[in-house]
Amino acid sequence: MGNRKWIYASRIEGNASRQAHADMPEGTYEREMSKEGFFGPAAFFHHQSPPTGWVKFEGPLQPRAFDLAKLNAAEPSPWDSRSVLYNNATDIRFWKLSQPMTTLARNGDGDQLLFIHQGRAALFCDFGHLEVEAGDYVYLPRGTMWRLSPSEPLAVLMIEATNTHYTLPDRGLVGPHAVFDPAVMDAPKVDEAFKAQQSDENHEWVVEVKKRGAVSRITYPFNPLDAVGWHGELAPVRLNVRDIRPLISDRYHLPPSAHTTFLSDRFVVCTFAPRPFETDPGALKVPFFHNNDDYDEVLFYHAGDFFSRDNIDAGMMTFHPAGFTHGPHPKALKNMLVQTKEATNEYAVMIDTRDPLDIGEGATSVENRDYVNSWKTPEPAE
Repeated sequence: MGNRKWIYASRIEGNASRQAHADMPEGTYEREMSKEGFFGPAAFFHHQSPPTGWVKFEGPLQPRAFDLAKLNAAEPSPWDSRSVLYNNATDIRFWKLSQPMTTLARNGDGDQLLFIHQGRAALFCDFGHLEVEAGDYVYLPRGTMWRLSPSEPLAVLMIEATNTHYTLPDRGLVGPHAVFDPAVMDAPKVDEAFKAQQSDENHEWVVEVKKRGAVSRITYPFNPLDAVGWHGELAPVRLNVRDIRPLISDRYHLPPSAHTTFLSDRFVVCTFAPRPFETDPGALKVPFFHNNDDYDEVLFYHAGDFFSRDNIDAGMMTFHPAGFTHGPHPKALKNMLVQTKEATNEYAVMIDTRDPLDIGEGATSVENRDYVNSWKTPEPAE
């Protein structure tokens, strides 16, 4: 990847800015066309009309939106939840849990990432006990046995790294303590709560293991979460979105890749957290229009005011297939160069996948089929 010899001839044609995402010709709308997300060669067009100003959009490339909050069934096992989006590299599910799990779960298909959208719970796993709450990412290495005991009903976005792992991104020039310090990540502890949950010696425990999409049930005459201690480098970790300090620039609207939180082989997980708006008069202050021709883009809206989207509420998910030109909704364009607030106020999880995603039945049952029309340019007032 890094040794590619791109076909590369940088030039300026016609009336164009010399800096991406800033100082565009007056009255124009910038669109980026690029390779490998935002990391390869790119071209920046200055259009006289918004690139999403269509009157009709037909076919499978159209943008989709799903109100996952309407998936109301609380399932006793994570493997009972239905897939929302999936491909060979990931399986994205939305799971609700209102009562303590009576079985243990184990994912044999890959590392698991839980994003706690709502609620609060105790997590018990091979490694010990960890309290989790809304806004937490919980990384579970492949093969971890675990269960959740909610103190408040849970709504959980689950993102599987199928047949592979999660890693942290290279933070390059800003260093390993930028965005979040590894010290803010917490691991489970072999504490009194963990020891107390081991006490029911006569109770049979079932471990539900998902492998190649099928679930096997292994029954033990004892609680298999009975470790007295452990050591090593591998462990689940918790990271709360409030501990993320996003990279910012006064003079340049940073691409979504600057907000990458976790990496897998064929997709990335990014986090949008509150940050100051750009202050340079010529700098874009909303996401730029872009094709994103190489990646499908998924956004899950967790909390706050989603400044670049219209009629999107917490618990909703949008899906923008690769090749679909997108950017801010029409109502956000009036703030393209001037914002009325000093900072964003949103938390959202973005998943960019290198391979096309299929839509699962968990999404089709709660789809907002009018979402594609929300991109139309509003008719001028008479």
